[in-house]
Amino acid sequence: MKKVGLGTNALAAQHVNPPSTPTTATSRWAGFNGKPVLLNHHLLDEQYHLCCYSEVRADELGIGYHIEHVENKSQIPARTFDYLNLAASAFDSDTGLQQASRQGWEVFGGHAPGKRGVGGPIDMSLFVSPHEPDCAKYFTYTSDGEVSPGPNLTAEEFDRAEYTIKVLNLRSQLLVSLRRSWWDELDQCWLDHTQRQWDLERLMSVDLLPSNGKLRPFFSVTMHFYKDAALALLQQHAPELL
Repeated sequence: MKKVGLGTNALAAQHVNPPSTPTTATSRWAGFNGKPVLLNHHLLDEQYHLCCYSEVRADELGIGYHIEHVENKSQIPARTFDYLNLAASAFDSDTGLQQASRQGWEVFGGHAPGKRGVGGPIDMSLFVSPHEPDCAKYFTYTSDGEVSPGPNLTAEEFDRAEYTIKVLNLRSQLLVSLRRSWWDELDQCWLDHTQRQWDLERLMSVDLLPSNGKLRPFFSVTMHFYKDAALALLQQHAPELL
């Protein structure tokens, strides 16, 4: 996920004099009224409306988004208003979390207990940030909806991937079910197009290329499904997504 620009002028003005303690970071962030513009017109646009960690389309699930501090403001207060430390993650702090509670869903992403530091501070030397240029290599996805450390990783990279999966609760039952359903949908569409001799590149374009600035959910799952064909399509039509 590539950062684009430096956010809003209101955010930049706050970052000129950043907080120095967790308490001031929390209070100043709570009082910052520029969050809706920052989220809806900057972070979501650069992420094509995908959750930075899970790649769900939280708007389609009705759980909303919140502004996530990749390096938690409780641990590194000085980065509270640093645009390079911000991302859009699933579950808004009100209706999204309430719906998760009603449905009995395990929360994942930025609001997962592990990421919030419930079990202790996040080890940022182990955590794979979505802003790392090669973050996609750390994870692989299979037809059963599971996520695992990617292939050909070093022992250190494997540990980082496993740590990040656990911290973000990326193996939650909800996510596994959603990824499995998405893979099944891709598989069925591919079978239908093959049997009817329809345009397969057009099908891949619908699944992989942005429409009105938005991607379909689980971009990385889709990349794993289409394999080399997906890479060739993006190299030709949307290299900025690689």
